Amino acid sequence: MSRTRLRNEAIILEKSYRRWIALIAMSLGTFMGLLDVTVVNVALPTMAEHFNETFTNLQWVLNIYTLVLAVSLLILSKMGDMYGRKRIFLASIVIFVIASAVNGMAPNLLILNIGRAVQAIGGAGMNSLAMALVASNFSGRQRGLALGILGSVIGMSTASGPLIGGYLVGQFGWSSIFYVNVPVGIITVILTIIYVKETPSYGAHDRIDFAGMLLSAATLFSLIYGLIQKEGHPHWNWTSPQVAGWLVAAVLLFAVFIYVEAHVKAPMVNLEMFKSRHFIGTIVVAFTLGVAIYSFNAFLTVLMQNYIGYSAFQTGVRQLTISIWSLLLGPITGLLGARFSKKRMISLSLFVGGIGFLLMMNAMTVNVSFGQMWPAMILMGITNGMVNPLLNTAGMEGMAPQEMGMASGLINVFRQIGTTVGVVGLGLIQDRHYENYLAGHMGSLAMPSAAKAAIHKALVAAGPFSGHEIAFSTRMSKMPFAHALQHVVVSAYTGSMAAITLTAAVVLVISGVLAALLMRDQPAARG
Repeated sequence: MSRTRLRNEAIILEKSYRRWIALIAMSLGTFMGLLDVTVVNVALPTMAEHFNETFTNLQWVLNIYTLVLAVSLLILSKMGDMYGRKRIFLASIVIFVIASAVNGMAPNLLILNIGRAVQAIGGAGMNSLAMALVASNFSGRQRGLALGILGSVIGMSTASGPLIGGYLVGQFGWSSIFYVNVPVGIITVILTIIYVKETPSYGAHDRIDFAGMLLSAATLFSLIYGLIQKEGHPHWNWTSPQVAGWLVAAVLLFAVFIYVEAHVKAPMVNLEMFKSRHFIGTIVVAFTLGVAIYSFNAFLTVLMQNYIGYSAFQTGVRQLTISIWSLLLGPITGLLGARFSKKRMISLSLFVGGIGFLLMMNAMTVNVSFGQMWPAMILMGITNGMVNPLLNTAGMEGMAPQEMGMASGLINVFRQIGTTVGVVGLGLIQDRHYENYLAGHMGSLAMPSAAKAAIHKALVAAGPFSGHEIAFSTRMSKMPFAHALQHVVVSAYTGSMAAITLTAAVVLVISGVLAALLMRDQPAARG
């Protein structure tokens, strides 16, 4: 009897051991896929010099990844549900690794952009299926803990881009940000093959909903591309054909998508999922995390590098004040979520983030420094570290096993769309406040009218991100009016930062209220 018991305990221990190694594999895949959304930012100056290209052209190295990632998420989620999540997850890693190697060797910008698009397909598969694989490889309290750890990885990956990218570019050059994915990807493939348990192929014999896949891709492409167009041309009106045309197309395509999904036998997305108030609350929180937390990283990086003067690596180190909380709190939230109300913890954490952004708004003075910002950054980090892992666990609750991949994909899609909407929306708010301040204060400067008009025009054209570079240029600094001009430019910028931090605070508070109203602690299980 004792030998049998010992053997059973050994088998249980081995299974548990294999699960946690499987979690490492899924976490590595998620980390690589999301890191490549932000890690390229700090390499752009080096790339511009290497390829002899303008920053405008290089912007598509970032945009193409964001665009293809968003378009591919739902399709790969569905393929994972139908043909086995492990199988599609593995294929996605291989695609990602091969594309990363091609990117590192890219002889020109065209090849790099194509490689980034292919890389994004792999990244979408890793991101969309990792959460569902964790949910199917773990059960009970271990599932909450494992999803909490994966949530830590999600939070850390996007926030640590400047730190990792700054170090790699500084030490090994721009191509290293792509080459580093190759050994990590190979390790991930090996661990996945050996330790990750495959899920059943739900609906493998059903007809593929090609119409749904095409319409979902077209809808997301039109929406994201329209927002990217607006981001790149902030002075275009929303009604201009280059912007409105894509956004109207997105609405029309979405309407057709809903009609098709409601009438096909085996739809890509089961619309019944959206009858759950709990799931709607989950994707609302995912969207607002993107709008307020993840999009703000771009604005914070510009503030720390362009205005305060930190290097990319120094910026990344200081931004650990935000990202480190994901690492620390992720496993803890998994345990807390099993004992306490997840919706209340999510709601309260969003309110904490709102307070953090209000503190950040208060720090936005002409003498802004890291010493003034770190208390706010800690609260923002706590929000991210708490909400992301809890959201992953809450999103899987009540879902039928065959729908977990799609649920994971939808949460990721709304998080990604939220980030894009945040970058565009907060950017437009910043532009408006920045330009209004310049218009109201440039007139009082003691300088020739012609010079005043030319400098004002240049500052508006450059935008808030690059205004500091003009005002503090060597030539401008020698002018007798330099100090007064610099004070106006910095005041305009910090005032615009205060406006977007206030907006982000309001978004998080509203999200906290909606989470409390919509989410449930014990959502009804679905078929």
